[in-house]
Amino acid sequence: MGEQRISFSISTLLLAIAIVLSLLLLWQLRGLLVILMIAVVLAASIVPLVDLAERFRIPRWLGTILVYLTAISGLSGAGLLLGPTVFQQIERLIGQFPLYVEIVRDLVEHLAMRFNDTPPELLRQLFDPQALTVWLIRSSQQVLLRSYGLTKGFVGSFFSLILALFLSAYMVTDSKTLIKSIVRLFPQPWAERLEAQVPTVSDRMGSYIRGRLLVSFILGMTTTVGLGVLGLRDFSLALGAIAGVTNLIPFLGPILGAVPALVVAIASGGWTFLWVLLFFAIIQNLETYVLDPFLVGSSVGVHPFYQLLAVIGGTQVLGILGALIVPPWVAGAAALVENLYLKPKELAEQQAILSPREPVEAPLPVGKPG
Repeated sequence: MGEQRISFSISTLLLAIAIVLSLLLLWQLRGLLVILMIAVVLAASIVPLVDLAERFRIPRWLGTILVYLTAISGLSGAGLLLGPTVFQQIERLIGQFPLYVEIVRDLVEHLAMRFNDTPPELLRQLFDPQALTVWLIRSSQQVLLRSYGLTKGFVGSFFSLILALFLSAYMVTDSKTLIKSIVRLFPQPWAERLEAQVPTVSDRMGSYIRGRLLVSFILGMTTTVGLGVLGLRDFSLALGAIAGVTNLIPFLGPILGAVPALVVAIASGGWTFLWVLLFFAIIQNLETYVLDPFLVGSSVGVHPFYQLLAVIGGTQVLGILGALIVPPWVAGAAALVENLYLKPKELAEQQAILSPREPVEAPLPVGKPG
């Protein structure tokens, strides 16, 4: 008994040391893990386009290159065409934002004085224009730096993006061999089960990110045009770009994107504010009841509460980058849990209920010895 106890304690200690060392190694490689997460999301996003090109007898490696070249060319062209104007409007908006906040504060104080003879000091402290502007800028910088800091600066971010594109291209080009080499690490029948789930997981992850990007693009363009018509032409491109980027973040993004436009609208006049408020209410309902169900649909397969937790958790750990890449991973994990655990569990329970129970024979009475 004593030797068994010593053997058990040593093996447990070695296992604990191995777990700690593995966690330390993963922490040191966290930058690489984030790059791999981005690469998987990118690969899942372009797989349908590469499959479509393969149907026209275009090799997968060439189809992958064409898809990425088309996407990069489109983004570069849009950046060169609209980028300077957007950045100029954002710079002017940041410069005038304290004035807009001061106008909002005066309006709130005027409304408060109807119920009180003296202006409330709490409102003056709450609506300090300079403090609010500095807080917004610093908060935005902190969210961005959480993503930016993982890649060691601008040069590191650039090379990390190139590496993520390269890895995702390799995943798409040689996906079958890569998947087989990974699932071979698991015993049967789990190897076959996991391999069968790869298309479903890839479809959920890719559908989510493609739908999210398309919804954000539509809402960004709609916001730009709508705000220009409603009288905010001087900042319509900047406010539309802000609304489009923030809409990449589900749940919280539309609210964050509407705040700058509403602040500018209040400074422009009462009727303008009401029209802009009505406009964003329509946009929000359009996204919730039309665009999201049609373009994103139920691709996540997770309750909205858990989606919100995924967005918040991803933002806390990885900044804006985490808000974009964590929900697709949650969608993929949900597909595995659903198909490998929940559905077999429900099927087994139904079979247990529907299958007739075999009658249990009563044991024969045992007579007393005579």
